[in-house]
Amino acid sequence: MVVKKPKIVIIGAGMAGLTAANKLYTSTASKDLFELCIVEGGTRIGGRINTSEFGGDRIEMGATWIHGIGNSPIHKIAQETNSLHSEQPWECMDGNSNDESVVTVAEGGFLLEHSIVEPVSKLFKSLMEYSQGKLTKETAKDEVLSYYNMAVKASSSSFGSKKNLSIGSFLRQGLDAYFESVKEGDEVQRNGDWSRISLEEAIFAMYENTERTYTSAGDLNCLDYEAESEYRMFPGEEITIAKGYLSIIESIASVLPPGLVQLGRKVRKIEWQPQKLCAEHDYGYERNNFFRPVKLHFCDGSVMYADHVIVTVSLGVLKASISHDDDEDDDNDVDGGKGMLFCPKLPSSKVEAISRLGFGVVNKLFMQLSNSTTTKLDVSSNGSFPFLQMVFHSPQNETRDKKIPWWMRKTATLFPIYKDSSVLLSWFAGEEALALESLKDEEIMKGVASTVSNFVPPHSKSISRVLKSKWGTDPLFLGSYSYVAVGSSGEDLDRMAEPLPMKMKDDNNSFSCDPLQILFAGEATHRTHYSTTHGAYFSGLREANRLLQHYHCVGILNN
Repeated sequence: MVVKKPKIVIIGAGMAGLTAANKLYTSTASKDLFELCIVEGGTRIGGRINTSEFGGDRIEMGATWIHGIGNSPIHKIAQETNSLHSEQPWECMDGNSNDESVVTVAEGGFLLEHSIVEPVSKLFKSLMEYSQGKLTKETAKDEVLSYYNMAVKASSSSFGSKKNLSIGSFLRQGLDAYFESVKEGDEVQRNGDWSRISLEEAIFAMYENTERTYTSAGDLNCLDYEAESEYRMFPGEEITIAKGYLSIIESIASVLPPGLVQLGRKVRKIEWQPQKLCAEHDYGYERNNFFRPVKLHFCDGSVMYADHVIVTVSLGVLKASISHDDDEDDDNDVDGGKGMLFCPKLPSSKVEAISRLGFGVVNKLFMQLSNSTTTKLDVSSNGSFPFLQMVFHSPQNETRDKKIPWWMRKTATLFPIYKDSSVLLSWFAGEEALALESLKDEEIMKGVASTVSNFVPPHSKSISRVLKSKWGTDPLFLGSYSYVAVGSSGEDLDRMAEPLPMKMKDDNNSFSCDPLQILFAGEATHRTHYSTTHGAYFSGLREANRLLQHYHCVGILNN
């Protein structure tokens, strides 16, 4: 007699999907209980984790940081696998945490003194810490107290209501409060036509542009203020992984048997059953006459049946899916270009959460320096490129350098990926990030060269080649990571995590439909750790444990 095992299919072999599979496969109580597989639309595992090489250095095309090492499961795995040390140079970004090594230059090549940059830096940091609930009246001491008062004024300037207040408007109100508290100075000595107020505003904009890449919100006016205080970071420093983020993924996947992960299997449509079908309906049957309520349609025309499906695709893919829900030619979408379709459609509460939440594009641009020239702003005796912060004129300013392309003007930094590296890195968000994806390498090198020559004259190192990420146009992701947009809230992140169908019981107190047909995991389903790899990790554990608890398995752990 053939005994039916519940079949669990996980869509996506990124952090969430592999973590869920690892948990389900290794849980003692679930050994031989489930039939388990992962279907991945791409040709590799890792999802938005993609470690690569450039110029002989190990780099990250996607996820880069461990956001706080205290209690981080990612840091724990990195320690256990000895991934924090490497003989090969890697993207350690040692200039990020060392203020003394950072050089701030205003457009026109004006090296800015620390005394000019520091007050604006402290203002921006204080405003963000206030919005996150870290800066309070009790913690504001000495000079920080004045910044705290500016933050209080900024947050209360919208008629006492923080509903629909954006981080962007809050920050600008904070800047206005700062300008009201200080007297405008004269022209800054040796800085051309920069006035002190225009310079400080441009420095502030530089920090805003860094925040855009942190959050993936291309426009900070779309980033919700109230939700900022719900976001949680682990304590301790933020670090990168010497052996690459892929080493974490490979460690998690290493316990899975060969064949469990199926690459090149892109799901086009998911059919599920919000209500039980009549017994004679043959829709949900596969060979051996086992009834399974979920039917997956793949882009190659094949199908697969499952009892439970864990969907770990990005919020970008889900947004594309709901935008094509009303199309009548779904069966002609053989390449899955419309995202992943659901039949019947997702419930309105899920659709509304997907619509309201933000999902932005952040791209990285790596640049290989030639070794033939030196710069005027060398910060070390061997002529290495500086850890450069760039303060641009506004796009409307007539004195701006017209040779600098618009897509470079919201780039805050141009850093070597480690001290003395010949590989530089810049981050792009929003429209600039999308524009970068469509540019030819020659156009990018010309634009970067024009920018560098303005900031580090007169003899800039030349860019010999570039490598960029393309998360915005990759059909498997359609963006980088999520944020809580104005009009959305943490409740929408909770709705993202709700399984389908909704729990409904009939008059006999039994489920009126097969429960837990579709479960959702991924960074955009975690209320306090969205946008992070550890948020994706936690979500994978959550959905695996949900299924283990459903089958009354013992030995369930949350770590």
